[in-house]
Amino acid sequence: MNKYIVAVSGGIDSVVMLDILARQKDYELIVAHFDHGIRDDSHLDAEFVEGLAKKYGLKFESKREELGQKASEELARDRRYKFLREIAGKYSAKIVTAHHIDDVVETIAINLLRGTGWRGLAVLDSDITRPLTDKTKSDLIEYAKINNLSWREDSTNLGDKYLRNQVRKKLAKLNDDFKFQLLGLWAEQKALKNKINEEVSNLIGDGPGYSRYFLTHVGDKVAVELLRHITSAKLTRPQIIKLLHAIKTIAAGKTYSAGGVKVSFTSRNFTVELLK
Repeated sequence: MNKYIVAVSGGIDSVVMLDILARQKDYELIVAHFDHGIRDDSHLDAEFVEGLAKKYGLKFESKREELGQKASEELARDRRYKFLREIAGKYSAKIVTAHHIDDVVETIAINLLRGTGWRGLAVLDSDITRPLTDKTKSDLIEYAKINNLSWREDSTNLGDKYLRNQVRKKLAKLNDDFKFQLLGLWAEQKALKNKINEEVSNLIGDGPGYSRYFLTHVGDKVAVELLRHITSAKLTRPQIIKLLHAIKTIAAGKTYSAGGVKVSFTSRNFTVELLK
């Protein structure tokens, strides 16, 4: 039987997802809720989700952290996923989130605004299961109304503090046909990403030692992709570019360290160590 950690915030998206999954008897579900402590009333969300778990007869796991009202969207997301992965490890289960088509479109738009590389278009591509990416927000609202579901509204979604909220308002006028076209392009980009990852792995080998001469002469764009693979994507793009410069210029016996990665150099080669 498949075992899933169902990430439920209490909002309409995750409430709908939980109801859909709970109706399928071949899953073992554990409801997980993370309270960021950003809103004064966020404890009410936790109580609501705990009530949902009891309603469906499911196990419930929760955690609260006091991130405060000034917490960034990135910090809140990182802490939430850290919690979800801890619970997934506890139960040897996969994580399930309620991302839908609108979320995919918003994330692509945000990455484009931030000047992403091509990988920023292959978003939401990980070991996390996302069963609603063929549904629009309007689909979920309709499902919730038909099935008389209740949910909690997060007041932070109404303001413009977070970039995602700003983008969401601008994308609200997109019609569903256009969203589905973007969904198709997203799927193609993810498939391309997987092929590139395979080619990179075949080209660079398993390490931990690599040729400075080779990285210097393959061209900077290719070298950046290879270094991203070599460093297990621990470095930002600017850090990778600095590392490439070091590979080209740094003296033997020197080291380069950044983002949990330590690189040691000889005259011909460099060795990568991923720090914990």
